[in-house]
Amino acid sequence: MQPLVLASSSPYRRELLARLRLPFTWQSPDIDETRHPEEPAEALVRRLAEEKARALADSYPHHLIIGSDQVATLGEQILGKPHEHAKAREQLQAASGNSVTFLTGLALLNTATGRCQTDCIPFTVHFRPLKPASIERYLEAERPYDCAGSFKSEGLGISLFRATDGVDATSLIGLPLIRLIDMLLAESIEIP
Repeated sequence: MQPLVLASSSPYRRELLARLRLPFTWQSPDIDETRHPEEPAEALVRRLAEEKARALADSYPHHLIIGSDQVATLGEQILGKPHEHAKAREQLQAASGNSVTFLTGLALLNTATGRCQTDCIPFTVHFRPLKPASIERYLEAERPYDCAGSFKSEGLGISLFRATDGVDATSLIGLPLIRLIDMLLAESIEIP
């Protein structure tokens, strides 16, 4: 089996990939993640996922490299990682009673052949109306400042939702495993 490399420093993505019970290594890619002027959110995550995979290609010449990137969108606005309490509060206030779509770009680069499969997997979260005190309690409890959209769906963040829509709930956490398995099968990697 061709060795797998996850082009990410995200512990969330590592936990997800470990579910497949395939051996892998990981390394953080060094790329510029700046959005190009007028670049649509879907194009942004596709481009960054592929750039992350390609950034490690020279170091892993006979590998399958997985790149992934995610943004949250509220209408036309892109919500990134808040990094701080005030920004997280602002994001959750904007999401209250609304729907936020997470776009997760995925790339699988076969460095031996040069073939790169890419996709963008959407997943929509419909938020309950959130009271300011509820937002504050949630932020103090989970401190989701490194998460696009300011919540952790795998934790207490689920309490903020009214409903979800999408084909792959793992895409919400940042690595769409259902689509990744399709890509791995296309590269003749069997999943137990």
